[in-house]
Amino acid sequence: MHAMNSQSSILQDSTLDAAEVERFAAMAAEWWDPKGKFAPLHALNPTRLTFIRDQLCSRFDRSARDANSLSGLQIADIGCGGGLLCEPLTRLGASVTGLDPAAETIKAAKAHASAQGLEIDYRAGRVEALAEAGLRFDAVLAMEVVEHVPDVTVFVRLVGDLVRPGGLLILSTINRTLKSWALAIVGAEYVLRWLPVGTHQWDRFVTPGELSRAAASAGLGEIGRRGMIFNPLRGNWTLAADTDVNYLLAAGRAD
Repeated sequence: MHAMNSQSSILQDSTLDAAEVERFAAMAAEWWDPKGKFAPLHALNPTRLTFIRDQLCSRFDRSARDANSLSGLQIADIGCGGGLLCEPLTRLGASVTGLDPAAETIKAAKAHASAQGLEIDYRAGRVEALAEAGLRFDAVLAMEVVEHVPDVTVFVRLVGDLVRPGGLLILSTINRTLKSWALAIVGAEYVLRWLPVGTHQWDRFVTPGELSRAAASAGLGEIGRRGMIFNPLRGNWTLAADTDVNYLLAAGRAD
């Protein structure tokens, strides 16, 4: 029994940084303020949503033009925060489970969804709890999360286990390049003040190759990869081939 507890402790330390959770929990009340501390995610959200919707529609033979294009699909958003993706995915017809380790954040997510008349299964807890419960989903998302966990491979393996046969794992993160250090840390945190100083640690950024290999170790093969670039003149994000800084990666499990 002691050995099992020791192994569980190692696993938990690999997939969650308590200091990171506390930092985001302290900002829970600001999740839905488009001009607050999460303004960068509000700006990024339409681009992330486009990639997710298009990947799911392609995988499950849906039309992206359909207002209910994700109807009937079960989706888990791991590290969902205040629900910035959970809500639009629900509006597209999906049944969404949102998981975040910060209880304060989940409380804010529940309150906002209730005010919008949306039914979303929000849960405060760790990804291990979903895995241990034997839950499986058509798609599992972990957006802007992997750069905050201590062990990416262990984390991706855990979230990958939640993907049912034929399903998708969709991840977004920041590449570990000199360009990402200059833009995502120096530029975004110190110069433009888009993010609080200390939001990111460059050594935790993950290259696309590393992320793809982590997905492969979970039994999922990469099927799509796109970069996200910011246009300072228009003030918006777009999907692009350039993955030097922000990027998304989709991996599928065979039927």
